[in-house]
Amino acid sequence: MSDNLSIEIKDLKVAYGEVVVLEHMNLDISDGEFLVLLGASGCGKSTLLNCIAGLLDVKDGEIHIKGKNVTWEEPKDRGIGMVFQSYALYPQMSVKRNLAFGLRNAGTKKDEVERRVAQAAEILQIEPLLDRRPAELSGGQRQRVAIGRALVRDVDVFLFDEPLSNLDAKLRADLRVEIKRLHQRLKNTMIYVTHDQIEAMTLADRIAIMRGGLIQQLDSPYNIYNNPVNKYVAGFIGSPSMNFIEGELTTGDMSIFTSGNLSIPMTGYHMTQNLAAGKHSGVTLGIRPEHVLFGEAAKSSPFSRDVVVEVVEPMGADTLVWTMIDDMSFRLRVEGQLQLASGDTITIGFDPSRGSMFDANEDRI
Repeated sequence: MSDNLSIEIKDLKVAYGEVVVLEHMNLDISDGEFLVLLGASGCGKSTLLNCIAGLLDVKDGEIHIKGKNVTWEEPKDRGIGMVFQSYALYPQMSVKRNLAFGLRNAGTKKDEVERRVAQAAEILQIEPLLDRRPAELSGGQRQRVAIGRALVRDVDVFLFDEPLSNLDAKLRADLRVEIKRLHQRLKNTMIYVTHDQIEAMTLADRIAIMRGGLIQQLDSPYNIYNNPVNKYVAGFIGSPSMNFIEGELTTGDMSIFTSGNLSIPMTGYHMTQNLAAGKHSGVTLGIRPEHVLFGEAAKSSPFSRDVVVEVVEPMGADTLVWTMIDDMSFRLRVEGQLQLASGDTITIGFDPSRGSMFDANEDRI
């Protein structure tokens, strides 16, 4: 194992009877890295996290933490702290006793327990809450205590299993920032499971997008957003999701994408595949709504066209506009103060070099 690796997963397999959930899973996580496991329900992300935690038995493969093979070690012996979706606090105990409970059970000396509890309370800004019971706390405060209970263990690796999903939108945003600050301060390895792409994009050093027990793409948020490796990743990342236009690609001296009455020169687009000259059917062109130009800016873009506004969704800072291009639904983001209404005719356009193309197998071209 490399010196700078915190966790190494080798050819992991997990199955429930005949149902295989994870197979041939290989993943290296660097020391101090914030890795987010992102995907829809049932993709295997929580299963993988629970295997690392020791809460699930594996059928095959190995898990190494800080160079030690922990595949069959008990959770308490793996050097991890875990924060769950449910707060799992003892209702009859004060916050202070909740934080100290695990340490006392492990036989930690009293002065060391006091020191760690005080340090965790200071980091998480819950010092005024130490004498309260969980019923007297808000959801955000309870989750801070749950994080603190993992924090006092003074471990190398923290595992988060959808810790913010029970909170309202504002609390989620606030606590997301706190978790980011916590990582920047502690510099511990953190693995975070979520189905929320905003959490993934804002927190992660790298994101592993999972589907059907397989990692589709493992990369930085920047690269996943700008260079998705396949159509699934492209559609999963982004809110609203990417516009997709089905058609065919003609390659040669100039690459041209065509779909119905559309003819779009792919000038400036960097292809990742070496395609033979000629026509390639089953190609999909993807354009993110935020990359669609509007009005005068659209008229000077490589591709533009007049469309009719169907639905307008004001969202404050920006507005989402729904329209159609050749019987295909198409969305764009515009500045929030623009006054548009259903039935208006507008000019939209885009630079194809900012798009993504996928072949008939849905792999990036």
